[in-house]
Amino acid sequence: MLRVALRLGLTSFGGPIAHLGYFERAYVRERGWLSAEQYAALVGLCQILPGPTSSQVGFLIGLHRAGWRGALLAWVGFTLPSALLLYAGARLATHVQGPLAGATVHGLKLVAVAVVAQAVWSMARRLCTDASTGLIAACAAALLLASNDSSAQLAALAAGFTAGLLWCRPAGVPPLETESIVQRRAAWLALVAFAVLLPGLSLLAWRYPHGGVALAQVFYRAGALVFGGGHVVLPLLQAALVPTGWLSDDAFLGGYGLAQAVPGPLFTVAAYLGASAVPSAPTSGALIALIAIFLPGLLLAVAGSSLWTALAQRSRLRAGITGVNAAVVGILAAALYNPVWTSAVRHPADIAVAGGALVLLATQRVPPLVVVLLCAAASIVGSLR
Repeated sequence: MLRVALRLGLTSFGGPIAHLGYFERAYVRERGWLSAEQYAALVGLCQILPGPTSSQVGFLIGLHRAGWRGALLAWVGFTLPSALLLYAGARLATHVQGPLAGATVHGLKLVAVAVVAQAVWSMARRLCTDASTGLIAACAAALLLASNDSSAQLAALAAGFTAGLLWCRPAGVPPLETESIVQRRAAWLALVAFAVLLPGLSLLAWRYPHGGVALAQVFYRAGALVFGGGHVVLPLLQAALVPTGWLSDDAFLGGYGLAQAVPGPLFTVAAYLGASAVPSAPTSGALIALIAIFLPGLLLAVAGSSLWTALAQRSRLRAGITGVNAAVVGILAAALYNPVWTSAVRHPADIAVAGGALVLLATQRVPPLVVVLLCAAASIVGSLR
């Protein structure tokens, strides 16, 4: 399990949708560790839950194949390569200064403009399919642009869920048509742990606002509220880390841009951000952030694999999820303007670089790593003029 997952972690570029394709080939077609129907059921479950879809699917495949040890090794193998690369990037960034380093960071920020713009466009086409969902997304964006506080994001998600209950069609949620791979007792324990940690870490962070618990609370809450794809973690983390002084905008967007150049799940950007947020203990900061951001999604995957079939039959709940998915499009659209666009675009030439990167990413003719290198090179050349 570890060997296959590690190979996927080293080679899986292209985001969660591409990751699911790699998983299907490796686990279903090449090895036959589960059937196509079982795999489709796991994907359907994880796509509707908060958290990193590809990591959740890989974790549940490991659980199905080799028990709890297999689940842990599946997660470690898929996560470790990109986490180590981003941790190394954070350590290197603290030692490399000067105009060349500044131009490189600026190029990474232009990559973030292109990546977030592409994510907004693709998510809007998939999740905002009628007037109701379009209006929910627009209202969420307006709310975030009017108030860049993290509480506004929570309010937008809650309002999206309420509006979905009232006006939206239920989201299509395929039932989990495979045998349960988690006992009901373990599922309830995972659900209780998720529910206790969410307010519990917040209370401890209020009591100890500058330690590891506070950092864990930031990343745990972000991981618990990410619907619709890994890119939605950007506004949640930015609102929690930058205004409170953990990171500067430049450091945050530089790490996010660098994350586009590595394989594996986007959530491993937490290793970069955690190490940068705690320069006195970067290894501890990276580990705390990494575990905290993945933990809620994995707990929900464990609970959902046993309890989801019953919950998915409730049409009103699925309608609320439709509203939440529309709200996250608005949240990401607001983040595209502030802080991504406002921090990265300084001159008309920046618009051309970001636009070119967007075209290359959208056509999928150039690997993401090459796009990152081209943007960094263009920024460096521009700084030498």
